[in-house]
Amino acid sequence: MNKPSILIVEDELRLVEVLKKQFEEHGFHVVIANDGYIGKQLVEANSFNLVILDINLPLINGYDLCSDIRKTNSKVPIIMLTALGTPDNKVTGFDVGADDYVVKPFDFRELLARVNVFLRRSNAIPEPLVLRVADLEMDMNTMVVKRADKKIELTAKESLLLRTFLINKEKLLTREFIIEQVWGIDFDPGTNIIDVYVNYLRKKIDKGFEPKLIHTKFGFGFYCSDKEK
Repeated sequence: MNKPSILIVEDELRLVEVLKKQFEEHGFHVVIANDGYIGKQLVEANSFNLVILDINLPLINGYDLCSDIRKTNSKVPIIMLTALGTPDNKVTGFDVGADDYVVKPFDFRELLARVNVFLRRSNAIPEPLVLRVADLEMDMNTMVVKRADKKIELTAKESLLLRTFLINKEKLLTREFIIEQVWGIDFDPGTNIIDVYVNYLRKKIDKGFEPKLIHTKFGFGFYCSDKEK
């Protein structure tokens, strides 16, 4: 069986050595890039199962590199691993396409658990190529979203949130479930980031359209349906 491959883009050499050794001990093939430019070249030339990015990188910073990767690859999981841990830093990371965000210092066991979550998802049963509810559709190949034939532009994180709603349409989703699916395990369940992004999504896919598709069941969570329950 082929080993899952991870690209680590990090300029802190001691950390790189430790991460490479630990991941290899757990059965991964690890490729290292010490600056953003080399990281970009490696992503363009190879197929990785997952990418781990620092933000403060030489030549091309992690935000820009993440954005560049997402222009051509919407599928590969990207985890940002950085000392920049403010809410603004995290929101920026998610907006440019990161799937998860780990703040240094960190416990390797937590990082490994997050990596394994994303690898399990990528090995899951394939979902339909086009997800639909009412007159909204999301093409999973191109990540193009349309409602009433009008194209809607979403950020990477908004797209992942919408996908979570669509593949679980009619189901009541708890905050904990949404956090795990969209932001990764161990994200603070007390944060208001879910409300912020649900509001972003509603403004784009519900404002000016009928019926409304994203609903709140106060005290329980959210659900996607063309009918309010």
